[in-house]
Formats: sequence, structure tokens, C-alpha cells
Amino acid sequence: MLLKENDALAADENAILAAKVKQGETGLSLLKYLFVGIVFGIIFVKGEIISWFRIQEMFRFQSFFMYGVIGSAILVGMVSIQIIKRFSIKTINGQVIKIADKKFNKGQIYGGFIFGLGWAITGACPGPLFAQIGTGFTVVIVSFLSAVAGTWVYGRFADKLPK
Repeated sequence: MLLKENDALAADENAILAAKVKQGETGLSLLKYLFVGIVFGIIFVKGEIISWFRIQEMFRFQSFFMYGVIGSAILVGMVSIQIIKRFSIKTINGQVIKIADKKFNKGQIYGGFIFGLGWAITGACPGPLFAQIGTGFTVVIVSFLSAVAGTWVYGRFADKLPK
């Protein structure tokens, strides 16, 4: 069931990307996404969110800083989703925003444990990986390649995992 929902979401994302390409949103018009990524990277660097030391402080319960950042992001996300649902907010292009209901399964616990373990060991999660590489922490390339390999393994065996 979950796999079918993921396939449906992936198909929707592919359809959106195809529509953007069809509308001529390629090349220069996609630079806005690069710009937003650069801005977020600068914010991550200046806010010390990509700092290995900050991440280690968090996992050793030595500082509230990262918990505050993550908690703030969760709060902003929750409020934003409620506003989108309550006021039927549309995209810039006028499309209706559909937020699918999420169903819990035990695989999320296993995946979260593996994700957290990797995050604690490497000091890197997917969000700031590129910012860490961009600031000269080239050793993070190993974490990036491991994340790509993990994603490939999940995609390869997703249909065999417990539902």
C-alpha cells in the first residue's frame, strides 16, 4: 500500500517536472532554485547548522542549539501546512496544493534509527551535505556517496521490505 502511494507521489512529481519542461522552465529559468539553494546554504553555514561540532553536541545532549533549530523548523512546517489547508493556498502558478495523508508503519522506525545512526556517526544529514562540501569539508563526499548508495539500495529492495 505504502509503495503504491510512493509510486503515485513519484508519478505526480514526474508529471510536475514534465509540465515545467513543457512550459519551457529549463536552463535559466531553473536558476531560481539554485539561488534559493545557495541562500539556504549560506544560512546553514552562518547559523552553524552544518557544524560537525554542533551536531555532536546535539547527540551528546550538551547543547539545546540544534534541538531549537529542528524544533523551530517543525513548528514552522506544522503552522504552514495548517495555513495551506485552512485557506486553500495555491502555488504561484495557481495550482491547488495537495497534501496527502501519511500512514505510519514500523519501517519508519527502522529507517529513522539507521538515518539517526548515520547522522550521529558522520555529523552530516542530507540537508547540509552540499553546504559542507561547498565550505571545503571534502571528506563529506564519502557521506554523500553513502547516502546515494543507501537511496539506491532502498529503491532496489523497497518492494521486499515489511509494510
